[in-house]
Amino acid sequence: MKIDLLDGSNPTNIPNKPLILVQDTTKSSFSDILNKSLNEVNQLLLNSEEWNERLALGQVENVHQVVIASQKAELALQFTMQIRNKILDAYNEIMRMTV
Repeated sequence: MKIDLLDGSNPTNIPNKPLILVQDTTKSSFSDILNKSLNEVNQLLLNSEEWNERLALGQVENVHQVVIASQKAELALQFTMQIRNKILDAYNEIMRMTV
C-alpha cells in the first residue's frame, strides 16, 4: 500500500533530518514564573472589570465580549486558586514528615 502526502509527494522521499531541540537560555526562578502568572491573572480580572463598566455605560454593542472576558477571568482565578491549594497541601504534607 503506497501512502502519499497531501501535496502528492511520497513520504519515503523526505530526508531524515535530526530533531534539533532549542533550549531556553534565560533562567527563570519559580518566583519569577509565579509573579508573571499572577500578573496575567490580574490583567484578565482588570480587563473583565473594564468590559463590565463599558456594559454598564452602554458602550458595548456585543454582550458576548463581556461574557467571554468574565469567563476568562473566572477560569484563570479558579485555576490560580487550585494551584495555591495544591502548593499548600504539599507544604502541609512536608511539614508532617518526621525527620
